[in-house]
Parts: sequence; structure tokens; C-alpha cells
Amino acid sequence: MIHTKTGSGRRILTFPAVQPCESISIVTLLDSLIQLAGDILTFKSKHFSTNKQSFRETLRRIQNLVLVFEEIRIRVGTPRRYFHHDSAAVLSLKEIHVIFQKLKFLVEDCTRDGARLCMMMNSDQVSDHLRVLTRFISTSLGAFPVASVDLPSEVNELVDLVVRQTRKYGVKLETNDIRVMSSVNRILALFENRVIPDPDEINMILDHVGIRKWGDCVKEINFLGEEIAAERLDEKKKQKNSNVRVKLLSSLMGFICYCRCVILRRIERDDAHHHNVDDNDKDQDLIRGLRVEDLLCPISLEIMMDPVVIETGHTYDRSSITKWIGSGNITCPKTGKILASTDLVDNVSVRRVIYNHCRTNGIVLTSIVVGRRRKTQDDVVPESLAAKGAAKLMAKFLTSELLNGDMEMIYRAVREIRVQTKTSSFNRSCLVKAGAVSPLLRLLSSEDSKVQENVQENAMAGILNLSKHVTGKSKIVGEGLKIIVEILNEGAKTETRLYAASALFYLSSVEDYSKRIGENKDSIPGLMKIVKGEDYGGSAKRNALLAVMGLLMQSDNHWRVLAAGAVPILLDLMRSEDTSGELTADCLATLAKLAEYPDGTIGVIRRGGLKLAVKVLSSSDVLPAVKQHCVGLILNLCLNGGRDVVGVLVKNTLVMGSLYTVLSNGEYGGSKKASALIRMIHEFQERKTGSSGSVEPSLQRGRFVHAW
Repeated sequence: MIHTKTGSGRRILTFPAVQPCESISIVTLLDSLIQLAGDILTFKSKHFSTNKQSFRETLRRIQNLVLVFEEIRIRVGTPRRYFHHDSAAVLSLKEIHVIFQKLKFLVEDCTRDGARLCMMMNSDQVSDHLRVLTRFISTSLGAFPVASVDLPSEVNELVDLVVRQTRKYGVKLETNDIRVMSSVNRILALFENRVIPDPDEINMILDHVGIRKWGDCVKEINFLGEEIAAERLDEKKKQKNSNVRVKLLSSLMGFICYCRCVILRRIERDDAHHHNVDDNDKDQDLIRGLRVEDLLCPISLEIMMDPVVIETGHTYDRSSITKWIGSGNITCPKTGKILASTDLVDNVSVRRVIYNHCRTNGIVLTSIVVGRRRKTQDDVVPESLAAKGAAKLMAKFLTSELLNGDMEMIYRAVREIRVQTKTSSFNRSCLVKAGAVSPLLRLLSSEDSKVQENVQENAMAGILNLSKHVTGKSKIVGEGLKIIVEILNEGAKTETRLYAASALFYLSSVEDYSKRIGENKDSIPGLMKIVKGEDYGGSAKRNALLAVMGLLMQSDNHWRVLAAGAVPILLDLMRSEDTSGELTADCLATLAKLAEYPDGTIGVIRRGGLKLAVKVLSSSDVLPAVKQHCVGLILNLCLNGGRDVVGVLVKNTLVMGSLYTVLSNGEYGGSKKASALIRMIHEFQERKTGSSGSVEPSLQRGRFVHAW
């Protein structure tokens, strides 16, 4: 996709030229032509990835035409008959104006950063377009009535010269372009057979198209990802033709990824974080002051791929809010406000910031729509054998670098592994099979200060991503569970400890692994330390709580979480937080899980948790998710605490109204729990023989297995 100065987008090799209006004055038309020609000539200093000689010749002729237009402009101070709107001169100039617009689009495409390899492989189409435009210039200029316009003889001669040259010069596919395209196709064939190509041949290709740095490869990968997404969204194309195009683009992406990983291995530190220096300064200011959690969808907690705004002004990922509304919810998830309209409006500004953030950090973030289902980058399998073969060769190369490389080589390999494992599940699978888990774990356990400073964070991020893979889970738990827990508690950087917490969450999805994690005496206390810590933000605390929730799926971990002080930590956190936020919902969800058991119930009640839960439930300005988990917590407290707990609810006149609100809205599936609570309150009132007189229930410790 090409983004113009006005912010609109167009596909490469498309030319949406606009005809000058019928009533345009000759002065305005000539000024516009001169301006257009000047814009085209600014590309003289740019690197053309294809048809270099042909473009040089074309730009030379455009430069000559500027002299002609400027001379005509001088002579139109006094209106003349031959410059009427329907005169041959004006019609000719209008045709040239359209041609110049198309030519400008073409040179933009052929010099665009990120599109260089793609344009190289489209050299034949570029030649065809350039040949047609050159012929049109010759035809239109030939129709210009030079003899009837009072121009100097040298200008007339210049017009004749340009006409002859454009007629004579036939743009054709250049020899160097043919050679480079042949080399690319040969290397793609080698990738299909998992054969390592000649690096000298690859360097020749990269030099020809102008890809010289690690950051250039990132731009190419992002562009190719956009093109793949656009191809899939193009419903006008026949499926067969679209598939062929997607396979080629996927192969080229595999080629560029291989180049970034194996050929252009020197990661310029500036490139890794600031390689989009051509972006708008305003966007850069936004990125510099950005918290990544600001780009997360409040529902899915993932980076938004298609941000949209709803009536309340809050932004969500389109798939998440569509699913929310489709489930019958007509409220804003963040505010609980009933929506008068469910229209979704694209948040262009946020999308641009997300796009630039991902480019800056080397993240390939592609949203692809297949039918009505959005397919994320994590689901994407390479569309061609060449891309698959390239990914497998890269995995072997990176693993070899980890095992045999010096510190600089290891740094590059770990940085690349982090990017690759973030990109897709297929890359994770390749790296696991190549044996990358063991050397990554050894790096994490290293006591070398240089390793901890330069490598540990990326290595832990790589392990986190590999923990999403089935076989990766097995290897990580088998070899490195103790190491991950040590990183959780003693990691050199805050980010490293958070990656460790997230890795434990993914590992805990397997029941046996959840049990083994819980048996490590430092794992749950380490997670609770993040939840309690003042140095961690809300997003970090939520990630740690997700890991704790994962561990609570294994019943043996219940008492361990209680022993780690989870109840007072969570209740204190709720009291210090805005009760309408997502973190409160996670705290309540964890407490509800703990309250499923009697010892968890007594811990919550004795710490004032019931009173706090009732207060939150009765509040009108909380998220629907907060109310759902609040209802779940109170229900568990009633089930384990009996009539004394129900009696507390009966005394609060606001509780019943809040429960009926949850029941009527059906929010997040909380209606069944709300219905159960309402039934318990009604039964209590029917059997009531007297008032208990206490605000908090009096529970006997003997009823509980693990007393506090």
C-alpha cells in the first residue's frame, strides 16, 4: 500500500489520475504541469530498484519539457485564440497532465522504501507501464500546435527533439533486471529444497535493489505483509490468481527474512528501534511518549489490529467489540453505558500509531480477513514451499549461532529469535525442532553480567513465545522451569521478570505442568510479588494474575496461593485501585476462584472482602466484567459461608437491584450466578425467624481445612 501526503492509500502499480476540469485556465494548467514535472524530477536522486536506465532517460526528457512549459507560461500573459478551452494546445497539455500524474505514481512505486524487492519482481510490468506512458507523451506532444504558438526557435527544436526521442526510444526489460529476477527465482527454488544459497548471489540482489541494512529488511517485510493482506481482501480478483500472487509475496517475505537473519546480520542499534526516520514527526512524538498497554484492546488485551471507536468514544479491536455486541450486549465494556448506536468508526489515528510502533520494533502485525473470520499473524502459515524452507534454514542457522557464536553473534541471534517467534506459530515450530530451547535456557542461567545486560531480556522473550508451542512447553518445563522461576524473582530487568510471569501462564495451561510450577516454592510468591509491587503497572499486574489464575486450575495450588498472601494483597490492591478498571475485575476473578474452597472463603471474609465486594457490586460506575466476577465471588462466599453471609446481603438494600441489573443484561454470562444469589436471598427471607444483628458473619475456624 502506498500512502500519499494526504493520507489516502493505493496499491502499487495503480494510477488513479484525475482529468483537469473542462474550465481550467491555461495559466493554472501550465503551473500544475510545471509543479508535477518538478515533483517527478525530485526522484532523480532516489534509488530505482528496477528499470534504472529507462527511468534516467525518461527523467532527462521531463527536464527538457519543463523548459518548454516555462517558455509557454511566459507567453500566455495575454489571452490568445489558440488557448481556448477546446483548442488543440489545451487538449494536448491536458493529456500530458494526466500522463505526468501516472508517471509520478510509477516513480513513487519504484523508489519506495519497503517495496524494492516486490517492484524488482514486477520489472516486466514496470517496463510495460513506462513504455506506454512514454509513447503517450510522444503522441500528446506531437499533437501540440507548435507552429501556431509564438515560441523561440530553440524551444521548437527542443519539442521536436523530445517527440523524436520518445518515439524512437523503446522501453524494454533491462538485462540487469532479468539477471536479478532469475537469481531470485533460483534462490527460491533452493529454499523449497532447503538448500543454502550462495551468499554472494544474494548480496548481488540486495545491492541491485538497494537493500543494505537490517532495518531495510524490516520495511520490506512490513510492506509484503500489507500486500498479502490486501490481496486476500481483494474480492474482485479470481481466487486462483489471488493465490498465485499471495504465494509469490509469501516467498519474497521468506527471502527477505532470510536476508535479515543470515546475510545482513549486523543489527544497527538505531535501526532496531528508529529505522522509520522518514515517518511523520508527529507520529514519532506519539511513539516516544507511548505506553504499549495503550495499544491493547480493553477486551482481548492484545495489540489492536483493526481499532474502532464506539459511541462512548472508547477504542476497541473490531473483532472483540463485534463479538461483544453480537453476544447481545448493548453496553460499552469500559463504562457500562447503554449504547444508543452500535455503529463502529475506524480509528485512523490509533491505527497509524500502532502501525508505526510495530515497524519501529520489528513487529510484523498483519490482520487478514478470511470470510467473516479474522486471521491473525499468529495463525498464518507460510503460503509457499520457498517461505517454509527459508524459515527452516533460518531456524537452524540461529540455533547454530547460539551454540557456536561469540557474544555479538549470540546477541544478533537472540534478537532475531525474539522477532521470529513473535511473528508466527510456524516459526516457533521450526525453532523448537531446530533445538533452540536448550541454548536459550543456558543463556538465561548465565551469571555473566554482559549476558544479563544484553541478552537475558530477549532470550526470555523468546522462551515466552516458544512456550506457546506444544513441544516447546514440554522442553521448557523439562529443562528450564527452575531457571524461569529464578528469572521471575531475580531477573536483571523488570521486563525480563514480566516475560517470565507470562511464560508461566502459558505453561500452566497443561495440568501436569501447572502442578510442577506450583511445587516450586518460589513460583507463586514471585508472581504475587509482581502483583503487590509498586514498580509494576496495571498491565504487568494483570499478566501476573493471569498466571496465578492458570495455576489455580490445579487444585493442589489453592493452598499455596493462599499461603503466598494472595487474599490481603488482592484486597489491598482493590482498595487502592479505581474499582471500575480491568485490574479490579482480575482481582475479583482470582478471589472468586480462591473462595471456591472454605479456607479461601474465611480468608476473604476475615479481611473484609465481603463488605468490599458488596460495595463494588452496588456501584453504578463499574465494568460489566467487574460486576460478573463480583457476583461470582459473593456467590462462592455464600455457598461456603452459609446463612450468615446471605444475611449480610439481605441488610444492604442496593444488592438486590444490582443483581437484577446483572440478570437483565446477561453480562459476561453472570446472569446464572446472579439468579442463584437472588434465589438464596429470597429463601433466606422466607425462612427468616430473626435478625442476626451482625454486619460481618461469625465463622468458626473448625469448619475449614486450612485456617488463617
